[in-house]
Amino acid sequence: MRRPDATRVFYGMEFFDTLGMQAAFTVWAVYLVQDVGVNPFQLVLLGTVSEIAIFFFEVPTGVVADTYSRRLSIIIGMIGAGAAIVLLGLVEIYWVILVAAILRGIAGTFMSGAWEAWITDEHGVEGIGRVFLRGTQFSYLGAIVGSAAGVAIATQDLGLAVAFGGLVSVATGIGCIFLMPEHGFQRRPVEERSSPLRSMKTTAVTGGRLVRGHSILLLIVGITFFAGAASEGLDRLWEAHLLTDVGLPTLWGLDPVVWFGVFNIVGLAAGVVITSVLVQRFEYADNSKLARSLLVLTVVLSTSVVVFGLAASFAVAAIAYLVARLVRNLKDPLYKTWLNKNVQDSSVRATVNSIASQADAIGEVAGGPVIGAIGTVASLRAALVSAGLLLVPAIGLFARALRHGGREPELEEAEATA
Repeated sequence: MRRPDATRVFYGMEFFDTLGMQAAFTVWAVYLVQDVGVNPFQLVLLGTVSEIAIFFFEVPTGVVADTYSRRLSIIIGMIGAGAAIVLLGLVEIYWVILVAAILRGIAGTFMSGAWEAWITDEHGVEGIGRVFLRGTQFSYLGAIVGSAAGVAIATQDLGLAVAFGGLVSVATGIGCIFLMPEHGFQRRPVEERSSPLRSMKTTAVTGGRLVRGHSILLLIVGITFFAGAASEGLDRLWEAHLLTDVGLPTLWGLDPVVWFGVFNIVGLAAGVVITSVLVQRFEYADNSKLARSLLVLTVVLSTSVVVFGLAASFAVAAIAYLVARLVRNLKDPLYKTWLNKNVQDSSVRATVNSIASQADAIGEVAGGPVIGAIGTVASLRAALVSAGLLLVPAIGLFARALRHGGREPELEEAEATA
């Protein structure tokens, strides 16, 4: 059977996988708070244990993708993550949910790195920024449909809405078995292969050396660390902040889960419009333009998270949250483009992407429990403000990257003489 064009499959994967994830995670915090009865620390702990799993498995699974098959790695990850979410939604026992979060984290590492490496090799580096931005648009559309579906199901059963999202992801992974091509990645000929463990070790070492020897990649990894540390506050605590600190309007008697669905759909619809404008501007953007845009977006993100944490009125909180969500989603395709433009060695592309994702995981593990403890001991407001301020070091690293148009000649000279 002839498989469809890789770019079209990529857009379909973005749409359906995000549909499933959004259906589940639009309502999962309400499910955890109302049905399971977790506190702020337990909420953040779920993210932390998942990120610990990612820390340990991110690079090994990236190496698997670079050594054996990106396609296989993505399919395993998509089906595994979906199955873990189904378990999370069907069992209202905290320790079981904790295990499901760990399993989802491990499954996610099979997709992380492999996803971006696969489409970059299938399409080619030139113009990949346009593909990532278009993919983000399809992801937004899938998220809108998923939010609506998740909220509709959640009005009847919160746990069932979470499980539905997981089932969609499982079905998407099964569809990829039959539709997903892989022509850009070629395994070494049999006569050139060493043992599986030796091949994986060689790939990991080569990827690590590339990051250490390429100063802009080191900066990207550092930025990713602080972004990860800051992300846990907004991801895990925004619903609880609106429910307990700000309060939701009683307009039309809407259920809280419906309000959260409205937030997601409004933000995602705005994202579709804005990414349409960005596609032409960033299709062939260079390092300097990408770094400058990411710097501005990070400043806006930091400010909006702080404002969200301090907001006393629903209107201010809603606007600040929507801005933060939109900006973070806009950063993602630009970040992927910036990272993959600086990885010239295709044989370790997934590994380098995984190293960057591992930096994000380390940041979340380092920052998540601290933010959760602040939210439990002090207040949710203090935790969210702390999360916004954790982005300040990332802003400084972006400024450093811009100093020489995205290059670091001083470091490069030192590396050349080392």
